[in-house]
Amino acid sequence: MRPLTVTCVIDSPRERVFDYLADIANHAEFTDHFIREFRLERLSSKGRGAAARFKITAGPFSIWTDEVLTELEPPYRIVAEGRGGRSNRVPVRFEYRLIPHDTDMTRVELTFSTQPATAVDRLREALGARSWLKQRWARALRRMRVVLEEGEPSAHAARPAAG
Repeated sequence: MRPLTVTCVIDSPRERVFDYLADIANHAEFTDHFIREFRLERLSSKGRGAAARFKITAGPFSIWTDEVLTELEPPYRIVAEGRGGRSNRVPVRFEYRLIPHDTDMTRVELTFSTQPATAVDRLREALGARSWLKQRWARALRRMRVVLEEGEPSAHAARPAAG
């Protein structure tokens, strides 16, 4: 899938937004409207190497996805990479860019992309997966804005995977 980008302005300092996103457990807090069964893959949920596994649900369909924080450039950029789909055949990439906006505000740009591995994966994207995902990620950023502006983020919103 061609990269899709969604943005949101948050009335919170960039360092606070970065610290929140650098803890992968917090991602469950603002994506739970379309992501289910979010599990940490490591005990440490913060920083490079922190990983999670979750199911992206789209009506009767669901896709398991793994995500690992691979690059952190405080307080500017966070990159997470992983794989999803059947047999984890589809590479997935998330990139959060944090840009100063006015006084103590942050513009968050999330770019999400996949590389379909088969004709079936490409067909799924052609049938509306791109627009569906763009809507869900835009809503996720709005939900993150509410958490950071109006309340206290619940640290470690996810639980470690059993095993």
